[in-house]
Amino acid sequence: MVLTREQIVKDIQAFIAEDRVITEEEVLKENSVDRFRKYETIHGIYTQPLPAAVVKVKDEQEVSDLLRYMNDNGINAVPRTGGSATEGGLETAVENSIVIDGSGMDEIVSIDPYDMLATVKCGVPLEVLEDKLREQGLTTGHSPQSKPLAQMGGLVATRSIGQLSTLYGGIEDMVIGLEAVFPNGEVTKIRNIPRRAAGPDIRHVIIGNEGALCYITEVTVKVFKYQPDNNRYFGYLLDDMKKGFEILREVMVQGYRPSVARLYDPEDGADHFDFSKGKCVLIFMAEGPKALAEVTGAAIEEIVSEHGPAEQVESRLIQNWFENLNWEPAKVQEERKEIKETNNIGFTTEVSGTWGVIHDIYERCIKRVREEIPHITMLGGHSSHSYMNGTNMYFVYYYDLVDIKPEEEISKYHYPINKIIVEETIKAGGSMVHHHGVGKHRTPWIKEEYGSSYYILETLKQAFDPKGIMNKGTIFPKEDK
Repeated sequence: MVLTREQIVKDIQAFIAEDRVITEEEVLKENSVDRFRKYETIHGIYTQPLPAAVVKVKDEQEVSDLLRYMNDNGINAVPRTGGSATEGGLETAVENSIVIDGSGMDEIVSIDPYDMLATVKCGVPLEVLEDKLREQGLTTGHSPQSKPLAQMGGLVATRSIGQLSTLYGGIEDMVIGLEAVFPNGEVTKIRNIPRRAAGPDIRHVIIGNEGALCYITEVTVKVFKYQPDNNRYFGYLLDDMKKGFEILREVMVQGYRPSVARLYDPEDGADHFDFSKGKCVLIFMAEGPKALAEVTGAAIEEIVSEHGPAEQVESRLIQNWFENLNWEPAKVQEERKEIKETNNIGFTTEVSGTWGVIHDIYERCIKRVREEIPHITMLGGHSSHSYMNGTNMYFVYYYDLVDIKPEEEISKYHYPINKIIVEETIKAGGSMVHHHGVGKHRTPWIKEEYGSSYYILETLKQAFDPKGIMNKGTIFPKEDK
């Protein structure tokens, strides 16, 4: 029997306090989408099915009770914490979903400066944790642009990465232990062990699952010494992206690990740096112990010089730019206001590839978007996360919205641009998503992304969510469980 939304709400209120089972229409609307549909929401339009309720859970037992009830009754669950997602992963794709809001689970459980660990509940804002750690001379090393908005559960669920990743790694490199609840109500805890060889690394069943397999309730991450006085900043102007990729590659292959290593093409660079002069911008930051930062900085300067002429930029300009990079709530509101006034909107799509294909991915995607998408006002990109074997490419694009209704923006512009970038990246042998998650708008390519290994991913879904109640349409297409 299919339950009505009224019955669902009544049932949940029997075991979760009524004031934490929210049914106000405006709250339901706001929780039916994420930033993928920001143009619709700026105009007060919500096209996704409204959830039956937003339930603010207080602990893992409530999550367990709630998921067990939903699993028994075939009700779709959409896990949510900070709400800063950008790829549609938080959209309520089916009628009468329940949004499970863990933002109230905001306890910093412990900070251990001897074992260099911090354990937090899923709703702890990253910035709050980071501020607390810095009081003790420590840092997570995790600094995504969304740091003022994002919360720890969502960061782990989307396989987040931060601006300092070339040194500290992505969130998957930082997570030591986890607690998560599966749709049958099973509460599981992976102990805080630095490494184990007792079978597959089961942390990775949970990290990056985007709420499609389970609900993350607690996270333990590594922490590092915080030594900002040793930071060194470098900036260069280059004539072309290919040369920039070669320099990035050489720094990584030589074994150096600057915390920041970024390459901007001329159009994206002009949008960020008033000193770019129409050229590509290459920037680095070296940090850590003083001796290590100095050695890394000297190596960067030597490697750049070996690749021919490059105009050096004053380090203070790079430092000033970096210190004002994060998106605070006020910046989000300012952006929304500007979009409504100008009918010009911008998004990003991030992919990755090996050194051998990344320049081709960049050129192919830029070419096709310019040829196929109307009203583009800015199209560029940058590499911001590099590895021994390759790097990412972050495409940035703005377009004027001409003669369309707000709800048509996605189908005319945003989705077609995403489609081009995903298609060209997979065709070249790269990955269609580097760190924002699959969400609901890259699922059509998930089988192509995985190839024969999709069998492993699909089997996880069948095993852990056989009734298909977890965040339907995210990672796994809606027609699949």
